[in-house]
Amino acid sequence: MTSVESLSFEEALSALEGIVRDLETGKAPLEDSIAAYERGVALKQHCEKKLREAQSKIEKITLGADGKPAASAHEL
Repeated sequence: MTSVESLSFEEALSALEGIVRDLETGKAPLEDSIAAYERGVALKQHCEKKLREAQSKIEKITLGADGKPAASAHEL
């Protein structure tokens, strides 16, 4: 199984969606469901971390004193 930390946001989100689909069927044995749930939690946390990192890189467009648009780093 691939380490969660090595996954891109898209890979982690896809894996998380697959786990949710599998858990929703209710067909997996209890122990497998628990393991899948634990991996899902790790994937969710990884996705949230990646989103926070992306948000911190977003530039906010503001108007400068001269009335012209100016880009500034925007921390959310």
